[in-house]
Amino acid sequence: MTTPRRVEDLLRELAPQVLGALVRRYGHFDACEDAVQEALLAAALRWPAEAVPEEPRSWLIRVASRRLVDQLRADQARRSREEAEARRVPPEALLVPPDAPGADQDDSLLLLFLCCHPALTQASQVALTLRAVGGLTTAEIAAAFLVPEATMGQRISRAKKRISDSGLGFAPPPPGEWADRLSSVLQVLYLVFNEGYTSTSGARLHRVELSAEAIRLTRVVHRSLPEDGEVAGLLALMLLTNARRAARTGPHGGLVPLAEQDRSLWDRAAVDEGRALVTAAMTRTTPGPYQLQAAIAAVHAEAARAEDTDWPQILGLYLILERMTGNPMVTLNRAVAQAMVHGPRAGLDVLDGLAADRRLAGHHRMDAVRAHLLERSGDEAAAARHYRAAARGTTSLPEQRYLLGRAARLERAES
Repeated sequence: MTTPRRVEDLLRELAPQVLGALVRRYGHFDACEDAVQEALLAAALRWPAEAVPEEPRSWLIRVASRRLVDQLRADQARRSREEAEARRVPPEALLVPPDAPGADQDDSLLLLFLCCHPALTQASQVALTLRAVGGLTTAEIAAAFLVPEATMGQRISRAKKRISDSGLGFAPPPPGEWADRLSSVLQVLYLVFNEGYTSTSGARLHRVELSAEAIRLTRVVHRSLPEDGEVAGLLALMLLTNARRAARTGPHGGLVPLAEQDRSLWDRAAVDEGRALVTAAMTRTTPGPYQLQAAIAAVHAEAARAEDTDWPQILGLYLILERMTGNPMVTLNRAVAQAMVHGPRAGLDVLDGLAADRRLAGHHRMDAVRAHLLERSGDEAAAARHYRAAARGTTSLPEQRYLLGRAARLERAES
């Protein structure tokens, strides 16, 4: 007898593949999604008591297709205006035998591309990706992003409708758009990971289910595109970053900065896999932004102690990344590296040059980095003020507590 846990894990892995297969063939996203959910429920009830079929993916496609046929027939009976559509896609055509062409094809990557449709906002792309490809319920996605379930449900429904109304529909992107769409896919996956690794609001520092799902989906992309350096770079970056998670909080849940972490708590298997991925990618392709960020994370991971960190190498990588992206957050990180190599005043000079950049206006990390560099320069009173300003600017309670704690410590030292 197969354990319910094993069945649950298998269904979670197969769900986006089955949905992708149906959507690729028939395009009725909502109808396909409902049919797949019914097939998954049938499997969850039958497989633990009986046995997992030899071809579980084909079994699910076949059952979901039959459900889809039943649904289309019911819709046809209720609404005569759908007769033309029913004739265009005959119900018999929906019965996909397990050996049909393409039945063994993993459509998870295609489904990711569809969810990152150019007609959608980035927030909608994230929500639809987590719902359709990640298999998270609407309630789980709403809880992760701290919005009401009804609000998230409306966002997902609007996303599906916008794709349908765009004229492009749920179809693979044209050949000339694959590269741009892949860029969107990677960006969405990175956003999901970052929200899981450091939640932007609420009482929790981590939302492990989001970072784990982002890593799982990035592995799906990497399996489909093993030679793409940026895909490998993003997976490496996630692994190297997530490897520190156990060391990021203290015994009472307080935030522990990188320089003060107990590195024996880092996940060495994840570090080794991340380093191998980025090393292989950078030797065979021209490095892109994700590879460079992964390389920076790898340099941190190679240092047994914070004081052993090769900051000149990190600074060089940030300079390349800054020229490549023009991203002010990269410059903000470069300020820290600049300070570690050339002293805190050099880092503060970088921050002064960023002051006019409207993209960082009001961002709490500007104050947080300035406070850190002022503290290193010995100006504890100014550092405390900026720590408090940073605390006012963040909606993450763990970050607020950490920043206010730093300010209070400096103020006590002065009094």
